[in-house]
Amino acid sequence: MLNLAEELTKKIMKKHENLAETEKQLEIDRISNLPWDVLDTILVCLPLRDAARTSILSSKWRYKWTNLSQFILDDKCIHYSISDKTSRWIEIRKIIDHVQSNHNGPIEKFKLAAYCCPNYSDLDQWIRFLTEKGIKELIIQEFSVIKHFKLPDSVFCGPKLSHLELYGCILRLPSSFKGFDCLKILQLNHVFIISDTLEHLIRNCPVLEKLTLLNLHHLACVRIYNPNLKYVKIDSAFEDICLGDSLLLASVDICMLPMNGGITRQPPEQGKVCTLFRVFGYLHGINRLSLSNQFLEFLANKDVPERLPTPFNSLLALELKEIRFASLKGIAASISILRSSPNLEDLLVTVYPCDDISKPVMDLVTAQLQSDFYFNQLKVVKIRGIIGTRIEWEFLRLILAHSPVLESMTIVKFKGERISESFLQEVERASKHVKFISLAL
Repeated sequence: MLNLAEELTKKIMKKHENLAETEKQLEIDRISNLPWDVLDTILVCLPLRDAARTSILSSKWRYKWTNLSQFILDDKCIHYSISDKTSRWIEIRKIIDHVQSNHNGPIEKFKLAAYCCPNYSDLDQWIRFLTEKGIKELIIQEFSVIKHFKLPDSVFCGPKLSHLELYGCILRLPSSFKGFDCLKILQLNHVFIISDTLEHLIRNCPVLEKLTLLNLHHLACVRIYNPNLKYVKIDSAFEDICLGDSLLLASVDICMLPMNGGITRQPPEQGKVCTLFRVFGYLHGINRLSLSNQFLEFLANKDVPERLPTPFNSLLALELKEIRFASLKGIAASISILRSSPNLEDLLVTVYPCDDISKPVMDLVTAQLQSDFYFNQLKVVKIRGIIGTRIEWEFLRLILAHSPVLESMTIVKFKGERISESFLQEVERASKHVKFISLAL
């Protein structure tokens, strides 16, 4: 009797297992029968490695992942045990081969963000395949080495391209290039490009909104003429810059790097106009501005006005990076911008630690302390990297004495102990409600 009960129990359990397996298969079949656009929407939300694992579900699913509309090839696609950069590319190449062999339909987005050493012949062929598939977003990010490869001309024939990020290539426009009618985002990083090519490219992107230029090679002058631009970030070496008719610019971030040999050349003579006014004089809509000390020195090639003829009325946030308090040009340009920003609310200053004393800078800041201008809207100030020199203290006094609605000031000291809040409370200030936050690195 016991044996019969055990046998019956096993049969019941097997029945339940079979039922569960049947239900599981029905569920898979139900998902399989969803419209492809719905399945695509689900699968592109998964890391590509997980999407590829669906191939084991059934024969129907074997190649579904190769027909996705988006492919993001990043470090998650490569087993963590593979560290050799060439071997990592071989893994990427296997994925690319599967897709090229089985894909039907359009590919809207491709992103390569796996730290590897690519075979540029493979990459060239893949980019050509993507352009044939009507790519809209083409993003190629950092490789382990930079060996500038010639970008295929087919990229410039993509009528649907709306987002283009390139890394480590040579960019030359073909004679047939008519422009990117749909391109809204352009980022170039470690790209070899000459000034005229860059200008022509930017001019012929009528709906371009966001432009990022990083570590460009062989670039002498940055000439940006595009009335639709709203965001510009430049972190590169160049000799001159023109922001042209970009009247809609809302956010500008410029970090000027030295040209080859570490020498920053003076801007070409432009009559008697100060470069600060020439570059920013007509860009009235900027609300966020970030400038490096080297670029500020570049802007101060001639006599810097106390304030610009036309103020930055829309500017709400200003960042001054790697400020050198021994640099008269850099400090003069900084003060001119500050005095030209009547509605500024947020100020961030990062200081390049230097204990050199410059009497002209001291005289300039001291003279500003005696003037009658005020930062009437300034609420938040953060200053990072000070070491406690006298000129730094005079600059702090200037901000405190001329900011009647200041709510908080954060001071980060680079060396030694932090500055006590009780000491800061004794400094003369226009706002009686300012809160001090003092830190030390």
